[in-house]
Amino acid sequence: MTQDVEMKEQQPTPSNPVSSTSPSVLQQLKDIAALIEVGAYAREVRRIVRAIRWTIQLRKNLTASVVSAFLDFVLLPGSEVHTRLASYVPKEDEHDMVIDTATSGTQTPAKHSLPELEIYSYLLVLIFLIDQKRYDEAKACSSAGIARLKNLNRRTVDVLASRLYFYYSLSYELTGALAEIRGNLLALHRTSTMRHDELGQETLLNLLLRNYLHYNLYDMAEKLRSKAPRFEAHSNQQFSRYLFYLGKIRTIQLEYTDAKESLLQAARKAPISALGFRVQCNKWAVIVRLLLGEIPERTVFMQKGMEKALRPYFELTNAVRIGDLELFKSVAEKFSSTFSSDGTSNLIVRLRHNVIRTGLRNISISYSRISLVDVAKKLRLDSPNPVADAESIVSKAIRDGAIDATLDRANGWMVSKETGDIYSTNEPQIAFNSRIAFCLNMHNEAVRALRFPPNSHKEKESAEKRRERQQQEQELAKHIAEEDDDEF
Repeated sequence: MTQDVEMKEQQPTPSNPVSSTSPSVLQQLKDIAALIEVGAYAREVRRIVRAIRWTIQLRKNLTASVVSAFLDFVLLPGSEVHTRLASYVPKEDEHDMVIDTATSGTQTPAKHSLPELEIYSYLLVLIFLIDQKRYDEAKACSSAGIARLKNLNRRTVDVLASRLYFYYSLSYELTGALAEIRGNLLALHRTSTMRHDELGQETLLNLLLRNYLHYNLYDMAEKLRSKAPRFEAHSNQQFSRYLFYLGKIRTIQLEYTDAKESLLQAARKAPISALGFRVQCNKWAVIVRLLLGEIPERTVFMQKGMEKALRPYFELTNAVRIGDLELFKSVAEKFSSTFSSDGTSNLIVRLRHNVIRTGLRNISISYSRISLVDVAKKLRLDSPNPVADAESIVSKAIRDGAIDATLDRANGWMVSKETGDIYSTNEPQIAFNSRIAFCLNMHNEAVRALRFPPNSHKEKESAEKRRERQQQEQELAKHIAEEDDDEF
């Protein structure tokens, strides 16, 4: 970014604000193309990763004139790829055309385009169309890019391909046609598996899981996830998405403990800038913790930038904590649209039983003996026969161990037993054990994430050995150079 600032300072300040930004962005795109070209020839994937990150930073400044000028620079004019991509970019103004031509005329366009640059051009145009909300054209552009990508099997293309897969799915999701590409995604995942493209497999697996979950096909998502090949994660972002989808599947399957662990881990591993993703993780994690009988801390709802989004779930948690069924119903009705858009409406219906159980637990603690009629009134049961429902609820809670009480059916009473010392039970031990296990797991993950310099376990070579090794390397390089000269 320091280089970008220096470039802007050296240029004279023109009177038109459009001309002051376009050349700078275009020049940076040309630098990105050069970086991709170097990475392709040297087979260094990290350079292409750096180019993609640089592009994401520039996407807000992209204009039609800049994209069109970049396509003229990086692609052969009149070629099939150039003609197709140029048709998606609107015609620029006359003033912008003069500026872009002036800046691009000092550099010679590439005489042949690399496959990496072709895929990058597809990706750049696709990002521009999505930002301009031209979703139909984005669908056509992404489909053409995927068709070109099927004929390429290069490791340096894998990083660009993973990003193209993502925007391919996003363009169809924004137009409500996500089900149309499910077969294509499955075919691409199979192709990536055969080509040992692990980053593509990660991305496509997450896109398929998102596709299934979008249409509430949880069983099919679980079958795909369980049969997909497993390997070490290459992208932290993709692994966070995978944990989030896994947590949603586990929640629907009533495996709340595993779901809670996956959702919390996804929220921790997500980048700080991914605020929307972390909000969704926290929403589902709050519901899962409530279903487990836990009450989330207030600090969960007071995280920076999440207060407004988590406000409905805070009021829902308050209703569950109190055990007030009427308050729970009012909160559910008040924020029904929010819960429906988040996809948590069905889970909130499950919470009704937890609210009743919490209220019953508070009653058993407050009263040593209380009639079932009063229990029904305090729980605010609105059924035709509230006393019978209260009796069944109390008996089930006693059988499940939620309350320590007895049911006197003859007199219609619930008799609570005296609360003993909690430290005489195994609950403190279980709590400490869970905390220690959490700390040990975090320590093990931190150790696995450490990076050590190569050959750090070997002894340091002496100065004499270093000179001998360097002399041997120089002789070998000289010998190889002589052989190359002989060939020509």
